Amino acid sequence: MAIQVRGRRQEQVSVAVTMRTPGNDFELAAGFLVTEGLVHDRQEVAGIRYCDVAPAEQHYNVVTVDLTVPFNPDFAERHFFASSSCGICGKASLDQVEISCPVIAPGPVVARSTIVALPDALRRAQRVFEQTGGLHAAALFDTDGRMVEAREDVGRHNAVDKLVGHALLSGGLPLRERVLMVSGRVSFEIVQKAAVAGIPITCAVSAPSSLAVEAGERLGMTVVGFLRGDKFNVYSHPERIDLEA
Repeated sequence: MAIQVRGRRQEQVSVAVTMRTPGNDFELAAGFLVTEGLVHDRQEVAGIRYCDVAPAEQHYNVVTVDLTVPFNPDFAERHFFASSSCGICGKASLDQVEISCPVIAPGPVVARSTIVALPDALRRAQRVFEQTGGLHAAALFDTDGRMVEAREDVGRHNAVDKLVGHALLSGGLPLRERVLMVSGRVSFEIVQKAAVAGIPITCAVSAPSSLAVEAGERLGMTVVGFLRGDKFNVYSHPERIDLEA
């Protein structure tokens, strides 16, 4: 899917191409712009639409986000081409990956019993995975372990973008009282995206990369990996996990 942006009183420009699973396309486009630091508030989005072409040619693979504010066209020259498995691999260069975002404030504290219940809850929400065995998923939970939203996609980072886009469009950012659970491993980009959205705790069933752990420590995020059964590892900011509860 191609993501285009049209700033206020400007021509639209292409900013990214990503391999994705169709569905929640507008959320994906909005979430991508948020997690890349291009949109910061719901009021900046005037509307989101599919490309204006003839119906016979419309394959719903081009999404345009109209902004209420001017857009910096220099961003288009960074050539964001995100792959489905790891967005970093598709960036023009690593020094363009990291964007500035505030360090996440202390809190909340989540019980160990809540953390260990997240993988099963996520798996129950993976309806397409049950049919295909080929999709990743991401879900947001409140601090008591109740699922708020879940999204599936061929790429973990796309699933996270869909969640963040939903939060933006519904006026739910920042996500300071939410826990993110993802299938697979935790990449640096997932930590980055979660941090921009203000998510304090990110959990995964598999390993985090060393860069993801370093980013979590620096950005004030609790990173939990190898969350399986009743066991898990806490790689950064363990003060948010109450191991006795």
